[in-house]
Amino acid sequence: MLRWAGVAYLVGLGGRMVWDTLRRSGRRTEGAEADRTVGDGVFAGWRQGLVTNLLNPKVGVFYVAVLPQFIPAGAPHFTTGVLLACVHMLLGLIWSTALIGLARALRGWLRRPAARRLLDRITGTVIVGLGLRLATSD
Repeated sequence: MLRWAGVAYLVGLGGRMVWDTLRRSGRRTEGAEADRTVGDGVFAGWRQGLVTNLLNPKVGVFYVAVLPQFIPAGAPHFTTGVLLACVHMLLGLIWSTALIGLARALRGWLRRPAARRLLDRITGTVIVGLGLRLATSD
């Protein structure tokens, strides 16, 4: 049941992304683009990412399942686990900073409605593909 709910969610989400780009492909979308960016900012983005990670059970499962295997025998588990978690967060911060820098460099192109439609179509198609793959896998 959970699998089919995931399939329905992924196919619906990706399909809606593709459908929305096809519906508005001939129209100007400046109003919609402006509505989408209201309330954006560094703190708002940071808060959304933090809440998403804190509420995502996969993050906790990752730390519980993966990190302990890297703790050397005889090392204090809590301290070493916290150190490894901090290293993981630092790597994520460096990666996110690189992505933000790239996005800032491409800001002019990314703000164009045609670029946004293209990226939404690609992303929507990939999400639908993942949903279909989930539906057809064992």
